[in-house]
Amino acid sequence: MLNAARLQILARLESLGTVRAVGASLHLSPSAVSAQLAALEAETGSRLVERTGRRVRLTPAGRTLARHARVILDQMALAEAELAHPDGQPAGVVRVAAFSSGVRALVIPLARRLAVEHPRVQVEVVELDPRESGPALRRADVDLAVTADLLDGARLAGPDVATVPLLEDPVVLVAPTGASAGSSEGAAAGEGPVDLAGLADARWAADLPGRYLSTLVESACRDAGFEPRVVARLPSYELLLAHVEAGLSVALLPGLAVDPRYDVVARPLRTPRTRPVYAAVRRGAPPTAAASVVLAGLRRVADATAAAGAATGPPPR
Repeated sequence: MLNAARLQILARLESLGTVRAVGASLHLSPSAVSAQLAALEAETGSRLVERTGRRVRLTPAGRTLARHARVILDQMALAEAELAHPDGQPAGVVRVAAFSSGVRALVIPLARRLAVEHPRVQVEVVELDPRESGPALRRADVDLAVTADLLDGARLAGPDVATVPLLEDPVVLVAPTGASAGSSEGAAAGEGPVDLAGLADARWAADLPGRYLSTLVESACRDAGFEPRVVARLPSYELLLAHVEAGLSVALLPGLAVDPRYDVVARPLRTPRTRPVYAAVRRGAPPTAAASVVLAGLRRVADATAAAGAATGPPPR
């Protein structure tokens, strides 16, 4: 009989690629992982892994069993959830991954709503970058991911992942409210859509090189005919907004990331840009009643957020 814990190890090896990474994710030593894989090979009578230099990879039989393992493990999780709550009412823990502004703008309001509407459903949230949420979803570390398309065109969807559109998050220019009227930063704090071509002399804040916001600023400014003068590299939205609030820079941010606690002006772009945001689940994984409630609630929160943004425009300052 197949052992569920060993099937989980095999499925994670396909996702993570190394015995060491599998061990770290499951709090096992590499030798313990190798021993469990050997035991699984003995159970199945098949060669599941092969060594290539200092690394291992799945054989065709190993990949086949890993694909079945994910289905088996999902079915077991569903059975456990239904046995734990035989009345069929939504209950249990749903693990949600989301990028930082998605946590604040979507997942926290969702959890607050569910605490009233479905108090037996518990949302556990982990902040993960869109590039990290896909692997976490595929190895079943989370049940649902709130993620976004990146500028390189990479998408989370695939044969094993289904996506549900949530909203189109508009990119806005964020500028300080107190900048001097004669400066580029002061001009950015006006009203109405902004033409980035008029900000060629502005000081810019961005993310670390190669990451989403940095690539966004470079792409948008180059399309407007200039190279941005970046004076701050800040991987945190909070630090970036604080830098802008202090009158030291301007920045481009997705609308969801503009925290109203900061005294800044958010203006739409004359040439609009958006960040598609969606929910992702493992394709074919039977959803529990609790997971279905979370996904439906997330869509309602996203609809309300999008409607509020369309009605009011960028947050007033």
